[in-house]
Amino acid sequence: MESEVLNTENVQYCTFQIGEDFFGVDVLKVQEVIKPLQLTEIPKSDEVVCGLMNLRGNIVTQISLRRLFGLQENEDNEHMNVIVNTSDGLLSLKVDQIDDVQSLNMSSFETTPDTLDVKIRKYVKGIHKLDGRLLVVLDLEEIEGFAGE
Repeated sequence: MESEVLNTENVQYCTFQIGEDFFGVDVLKVQEVIKPLQLTEIPKSDEVVCGLMNLRGNIVTQISLRRLFGLQENEDNEHMNVIVNTSDGLLSLKVDQIDDVQSLNMSSFETTPDTLDVKIRKYVKGIHKLDGRLLVVLDLEEIEGFAGE
């Protein structure tokens, strides 16, 4: 029998937007947030892979979260890059807009609802309900497979 433990631990998330949706990753996994850098395209790579960037001598794969979630790219192409540390190395997440760092109590964390779009459910750890919106917490372990492309 599993016992329920009251979790009062706070976790900080680097939050950002993709379209109207609000996402976050554990701030401890974030190396930095940067403006767009020049990319080198990778022939025959997965469509979510935008290309490779040179970040101070480190070659980093950039993936588009819009493409990963089945959305069209922004016409204005304005975006930011969230550079995250994964077990496969650095990975750049192309996002529409950066928001704040949110400190949230784990007692408000819920598992991924079945109603969440199937295109993104695989890449989600869970959600936090905030005032008037949801924070969708991404699972970097599921996303990091694109770092080796």
